[in-house]
Amino acid sequence: MSGIWPGATKCVAMLTFDVDGVSSWLNRNPDFVNHPSLMSMAEYGPSVATPRILDMLDAHGIKASFYIPGFVAETHVDMVKEIARRGHEVAHHGYMHEPPSTLSPDEEKSVLERGISILEGITGTAPVGYRSPSWELSEHSLEFLSSLGFKYDTSLMGDDAPYMVDVPGTDKQLVELPIHWLLDDAPNFVYAPVANRLGPMRNPDEVFGTWAAEFEGIYRYGSSFNLTMHPQYIGRPGRLLMLERLIDHIRTFPNVEFMRCQDVAELWVNR
Repeated sequence: MSGIWPGATKCVAMLTFDVDGVSSWLNRNPDFVNHPSLMSMAEYGPSVATPRILDMLDAHGIKASFYIPGFVAETHVDMVKEIARRGHEVAHHGYMHEPPSTLSPDEEKSVLERGISILEGITGTAPVGYRSPSWELSEHSLEFLSSLGFKYDTSLMGDDAPYMVDVPGTDKQLVELPIHWLLDDAPNFVYAPVANRLGPMRNPDEVFGTWAAEFEGIYRYGSSFNLTMHPQYIGRPGRLLMLERLIDHIRTFPNVEFMRCQDVAELWVNR
């Protein structure tokens, strides 16, 4: 064992995709349904970008994790089936992209149960991983996740390596696969004037530099690189080329393993 990882592995890289489609915009404001341009930009994610991303991952021999709101899953059943068929993880991301911190306890549990039912109904397997929309858990989230059979969460930022989080009121724990806004495409690429999201629209080279630098630091410390992306943003052709360049860059470093989040969580429990 080398550092925190088994065998000769020095660092683990996780490529993750939040397939929000229109759900994140409609949760923000249901009236956005009346803005066809905004809706079409969002729909580009599951309909156009996700198939390209799947082909790109196949070309590089990488298995990834896809976090899919229940609404998007039930309106794109074939997409979810194809993600699972190709060996990627299908994980929970709310129903209509509801941040748990905005819900009552009953509403939060209902959203979790609804999402589980939809994803299991499509793939035949209940999701074991959860990512909270907008990365904001509630005080009840860990308890609900544990009681509903989830193995890991990926919504917190308390480390740059996996760690165990206590489930309040129990003697149980969940694996936490930490994330960070630094490793998220949305702050770099979101631009939607009608929704008052006037982001910087950074060019791919600038984002590549940020992500590559963070990977190099994480590699030095033998930690984990958890990259969060949204098909409607990263899936634009020039940005997807940048992601391929990042994959090639990561592979110049020895003893790096690309893994699905569910496999990292399982490894962490059994390490």
